[in-house]
Amino acid sequence: METTQNPDAPAQHHGYHADKSALERRLKRIEGQVRGVAKMVDEDKYCIDILTQISAINAALHKVSVQLIDDHIGHCVVDAAKSSIESGDPSIVQDKIAEATAAISRLVR
Repeated sequence: METTQNPDAPAQHHGYHADKSALERRLKRIEGQVRGVAKMVDEDKYCIDILTQISAINAALHKVSVQLIDDHIGHCVVDAAKSSIESGDPSIVQDKIAEATAAISRLVR
């Protein structure tokens, strides 16, 4: 599911904006790990060693996911709560909570 922004709307930063460079570095490291696993398969390495590396990749992706959820709640949901209070429209925050819940549900499948 991809969300799009209105091009005429003012620039909006997402919750991960402050940690974007650290997030990008972590994802590049994960990308390197995935390339390493592909090389291991190409070189016919021992299957358990490959599975160990895949487990490490999954753990690294899980850590990125948890950070993004934390950032979403701390930024997007909090901002929605403020907007909800200001406008008197509870659906604003309810929608953001539903997004977070759906994302967490996808992660724990």
